[in-house]
Amino acid sequence: MARLKRRSNCPISFALDIFGDKWTLLIIRDLIFKDKRYFGEFSKSEEKIASNILTDRLCTLELSGIITKKSDPNNGSKFIYTLSKKGIDLLPVLIEIILWSSKYEDQSVFDAHWITRAKKDRSQLVKEIFAHLRKDMAI
Repeated sequence: MARLKRRSNCPISFALDIFGDKWTLLIIRDLIFKDKRYFGEFSKSEEKIASNILTDRLCTLELSGIITKKSDPNNGSKFIYTLSKKGIDLLPVLIEIILWSSKYEDQSVFDAHWITRAKKDRSQLVKEIFAHLRKDMAI
């Protein structure tokens, strides 16, 4: 598998080389929180990502080992996208981004009960979501 070109050895730069655009974390969000698995499902997200950009970001995520792409056993012309362990390990990062956004942005829309739970018992919430995501890895 080819490697992505790195700008530097800085850990933040490394992360930004993979998901430093405005679309990639939204795709990961959809995999983690919205159970999306197919190209068509991602393309219907409210942010309205263009199909060529979606294709590029899915390829980048696969190349970087954050997602896997497998043929759908029920429809050979479709692919199923799932998170790898490396991708699942981004869950705490996304939770922190959600909590930060809910704190500083009044327009941020997320279930208030979920936010309260994430603040009070983050470790249990993470364990439950990890368990769900790991189950999906077996697809």
